[in-house]
Amino acid sequence: MKQILIADDHEVVRSGLRAIVESRADWAVSGEASDGRAAVAMIRELKPDIAIVDYSMPVLNGLEVSRQIKLHYPRTEVLILTMHESNEILTESLLAGVRGFLLKSDARHHLIAAIDALLNHRPYFTGVVVEKLLHDYLASKKDKSKVLLSLREQNVVQLIAEGHSNKSVSTVLNLSVKTVEAHRASAMRKLGVSSTAELVRYAIRMKLIGP
Repeated sequence: MKQILIADDHEVVRSGLRAIVESRADWAVSGEASDGRAAVAMIRELKPDIAIVDYSMPVLNGLEVSRQIKLHYPRTEVLILTMHESNEILTESLLAGVRGFLLKSDARHHLIAAIDALLNHRPYFTGVVVEKLLHDYLASKKDKSKVLLSLREQNVVQLIAEGHSNKSVSTVLNLSVKTVEAHRASAMRKLGVSSTAELVRYAIRMKLIGP
């Protein structure tokens, strides 16, 4: 019996995914999480074969969850689910070691195929994602001045945008306050911003938090 964990902050989405997963007699949903930190804790305990992870989740976003999975539990394959067609999100997911990427609008028709592929340790990306990758490769017109934030910087930005103080962020991420301040300053320097409000706007634009 293959064990699959579902992490999404919307109960109705988790229920829909569970129904699709459990249509297969040899698959079982071993756990459900509504935020990123809970997802990591469940994966540590349950060690599922597949983790279906929503990109936009509170506390720890899908990228940070994926990074921790690939670092500490590499046998668990990750399938990122997102409702956003974003080159930045796709690029960051690939850099985090994710080998499955699925738009939520495609989940009904592609979820079983995606899980099948990942269970056999093969990557799975829906057609629109492959088209985006090919388009970017052929175009080769990326802005050379644009520097992507590291996963840790992105996670710090998300928590700050959610209203956490530096001290609160340090507690959530198990970092020192000085390290959080350093990541925050680095992110602001890379983004060319000088205020928390501008960080919040970046987090909204990147779909790290809702508007």
